[in-house]
Amino acid sequence: MPIKKQITKGKVPVKIFTDDIEHEAYQQLLNISQLPFIHHHVAAMPDVHYGKGATVGSVIPCHKAVIPAAVGVDIGCGMNALRLSIKANDLPDNLRAIRFAIEDAIPVGFNMHKTDKARASTIRALSVGLDSLIDKHPKLLKMQKKPYQTWVRQLGTLGGGNHFIEICIDENDDVWVMLHSGSRGVGNVIGQYFIRLAQKDMGRHIQNLPDKDLAYFSEGAEHFDHYIEAVNWAQDYALNNRREMMRLIVDALKKKLRKFGVTKEAINCHHNYVSLENHFGEEVYLTRKGAIDAGENELGIIPGSMGDKSYIVRGKGNPESFCSCSHGAGRRMSRGKAKRHFSEIDLEAQTEGVECRKDKGVIDEIPGAYKDIDEVMENQSDLVEVVHSLRQVVCVKG
Repeated sequence: MPIKKQITKGKVPVKIFTDDIEHEAYQQLLNISQLPFIHHHVAAMPDVHYGKGATVGSVIPCHKAVIPAAVGVDIGCGMNALRLSIKANDLPDNLRAIRFAIEDAIPVGFNMHKTDKARASTIRALSVGLDSLIDKHPKLLKMQKKPYQTWVRQLGTLGGGNHFIEICIDENDDVWVMLHSGSRGVGNVIGQYFIRLAQKDMGRHIQNLPDKDLAYFSEGAEHFDHYIEAVNWAQDYALNNRREMMRLIVDALKKKLRKFGVTKEAINCHHNYVSLENHFGEEVYLTRKGAIDAGENELGIIPGSMGDKSYIVRGKGNPESFCSCSHGAGRRMSRGKAKRHFSEIDLEAQTEGVECRKDKGVIDEIPGAYKDIDEVMENQSDLVEVVHSLRQVVCVKG
């Protein structure tokens, strides 16, 4: 499908791949388009919705500048999917023991491992980068309780909110493990710290911005390189967090299922990050907040809500979206509104056939709070092609 809407009131146009966009998100995108360093246009994905600081589902090309809020505080948040060598009929009829095994292996919410679970080589490599950051910004050390213990023991943990672990079955009855998580507490601290630092560095010039959350670092400024170093470290942490989690999940499943292996069909992709890329003749710092790389032949993961379909996709490299696509279904309701609008009975009905929590603690993640994933996929048929369609049978939430 072509671009559905355009905003032409800013310094550059905003190209929107859906008609389904609320006023608050529209205004956020208009604000971004008024910044002086935006290159060519801003793209908004089919799952676009209002976000803290900057719009979720926005792809923003910045020439010699970067906006920390356009990446957000869950730096490197993304997806991991792994196809197993077993079929659907190898799973037990009752999947509750499978869910409990995953929940026993992976701390969720604010919880962390009681001891270090990640590979020692991974911890050592990440320690070097974090030490370098803290040398430059010692205040980072004070923003998290027991920071060294916390970030190490949160490697291989899920977190809360919309983060999840799922067992899925594709159109060939192959079994997949799919998960969604990010850079945990340490990434949150880094994101918040640099968003505030950008606001402080701009000083009185921040009054010239359409929104103070769009405070930015210019290339060559004191903290520009520090932020790029920090965001790259957090992205690396998030990638390793997903790898460690997947390793622990596979180990847990092997204790509950007959012998199986893992295939080469594995994907690990960010959807909150910054990357130095070339678009429309310029090298830009491209921020994707709630969007994934959909470069030509690039594999990606687009999850639906709990109880809905998800997709493995291959990118088409569409330049109008800066070779990007949506990162999921996208919220239609805020968490608060979803809790007020739906009940546990609604949750049970909308997650029928999925082994998952069905209590009031996860009502804000009910499928009805999200956009229709099939409509989102239809709106980005010019951006990706579907490789596999997955249906959830187990879902673990924080």
